[in-house]
Amino acid sequence: MATGRLVYVIDDDLAIRRSLERLLDAAGFEVATYATPKLFLDVAGSLVGGCVLLDIRMPEMNGFEAHARLRLIKPDLPVIVVTAQGDVRTAVRAMKAGAVDFIEKPYSDDALIAAIESALKTSVAKGRTDDIATAAVLINTLSLRERQVLEALVAGQPNKVIAFNLGISVRTVEVHRSRMMDRLGVHQFAEAVKLLVLASFAERA
Repeated sequence: MATGRLVYVIDDDLAIRRSLERLLDAAGFEVATYATPKLFLDVAGSLVGGCVLLDIRMPEMNGFEAHARLRLIKPDLPVIVVTAQGDVRTAVRAMKAGAVDFIEKPYSDDALIAAIESALKTSVAKGRTDDIATAAVLINTLSLRERQVLEALVAGQPNKVIAFNLGISVRTVEVHRSRMMDRLGVHQFAEAVKLLVLASFAERA
């Protein structure tokens, strides 16, 4: 099997590792699993191709530390991090740290496979540059109010707080959120988070 179809799974839960092995093998990937970040980092320097599926919450060494060390050893290896559902701050932190994507638990098989396929299709450098440019274009299509609502949601503010701060009703916040999602062409809020974080890199350039 081609090296480009390799997926390295790092998760301390044996049941999850076995489940992912079965799923990804059936989807045509070659899978290698690791129970701890240390086991993976010990061999990371010799790896060729593929991508990493990295759980954030692990004992001894969490996903952020593992990712930081991996970037020193193998900076060209794309990383998809796994976060708790609704943990927007963790997702934002992961993207800013260089992850190419994040998946929220519980995730669907289709969403996971799509994320892996996307991570594998291009090099990290080119893929991230293209993603940043696309995200910037999409975010710039938002109205001022839609962007304010998006930024507030990403900051973890509930609708009632956003409404108070912007001097609008909660219903209006919901309308702006719906229009923002439509304009960005996304169905899940996690996708909007990714676009905003990626667009922020373009704004700093």
